[in-house]
Amino acid sequence: MHELNYEIVGDDMQAVKFNLASGQNIRAEAGAMIYMDSTIKMDTHTGGGLIKGLKRTITGESFFITSFTCEGAAGTVSFSGPYPGKITPIKVTPERGFLCQKDAYLCSTEGVEVSVGFTKRFGAGLFGGEGFILQKIHGEGKVFLHSGGTMIKLELAPGEEVRVDTGCLVAFSESVHYDIKFVGGVKSALFGGEGLFFATLTGPGKVILQTLPFSRLADKVIAASKFGQEETRRGRRI
Repeated sequence: MHELNYEIVGDDMQAVKFNLASGQNIRAEAGAMIYMDSTIKMDTHTGGGLIKGLKRTITGESFFITSFTCEGAAGTVSFSGPYPGKITPIKVTPERGFLCQKDAYLCSTEGVEVSVGFTKRFGAGLFGGEGFILQKIHGEGKVFLHSGGTMIKLELAPGEEVRVDTGCLVAFSESVHYDIKFVGGVKSALFGGEGLFFATLTGPGKVILQTLPFSRLADKVIAASKFGQEETRRGRRI
């Protein structure tokens, strides 16, 4: 079996490029492909039937998943995320799966499955920013996650706790305990600018964070657009 040959290119708007050997296969979220060689065969399917397709739509992914298989001696295929950000690979094993925010999954090797992962606590689902449903990534292979801004990777020791803005959470090992807590204090809640709740993650396990959630970026763009429209209207009055 050939070792997976890939390269992550770019800085703030990254792409991942795979140099596949004959018979090697990469699965990707529909619409993520940038380009591919003529030796690459593309096949769109549900990835295991109607139920698996429906489970992906619940987590925010598309109903279909696309497979790219090299049918020549070698071939190249490249993917990128839907907005500026970073791409990071993580290794998934039968003993170590991950829970991820919606839209974090970009592509993976054959053997990795994406399904529904429900949050364990009512409070975490109700106030966690991602609802009751997260993406569960399991199986065996390598998965590539996409997020906004820069990624920060933490390795929590047993019992070690970190508190995180709910929008900045990208992924965490299934061994990590996940919960949501109230910020506390009237002034902090009303004027802190960090929202009313934060996520608490307790080790052991890996945690991946993002510095610029897409929702935060979208809010800034919308606010700037409204301001610009108002300035334009004022200029016309003058």
